[in-house]
Amino acid sequence: MTTPDPCDTQIFATRIHPHRSLDRRQWHILLMCFCACTFFSSIPFVIAGAWPVAGFMGLDVALFYVAFRASFRQARAYEELLVTPLEFSLSKVDARGARRDWRFAPSFVRLEKDVHEEFGVQRLDLVSRGRRIEVARFLGPDAKADLARDLSRALDEARRGPRWNGER
Repeated sequence: MTTPDPCDTQIFATRIHPHRSLDRRQWHILLMCFCACTFFSSIPFVIAGAWPVAGFMGLDVALFYVAFRASFRQARAYEELLVTPLEFSLSKVDARGARRDWRFAPSFVRLEKDVHEEFGVQRLDLVSRGRRIEVARFLGPDAKADLARDLSRALDEARRGPRWNGER
């Protein structure tokens, strides 16, 4: 029986997505309710002869739809963080699917937090050999603080190096 290589052990792995308060089903329900309200509120204007108002209300529905579609398109972006004893890997994928990857030695990575005393963690940066990369930009202050805590622990563990169990 072979034992797994401690150098390949994942210490920390996460995928971070932008938060969206509505899922697709809830959004469809909201859109239908908005359309119904707009339709019924435009009827008195059409009856009174001010039919262009109904067109502008339809334009509101179209803009509402476009705004939410853009929001859901942006929600496709994500960041992946992976820490092993020998490597820290960061991947950022934007909404169009373009991917950027960074790899660091955990010993040379420093996590810097910009903390506002009233609002909490505003920014998280990975700093290594003169490069600074912002991570978790789309998370809120509390979620950034949790990520910073977990990532700091993982980096500390990675700096201690791989743990051999003596069976090699």
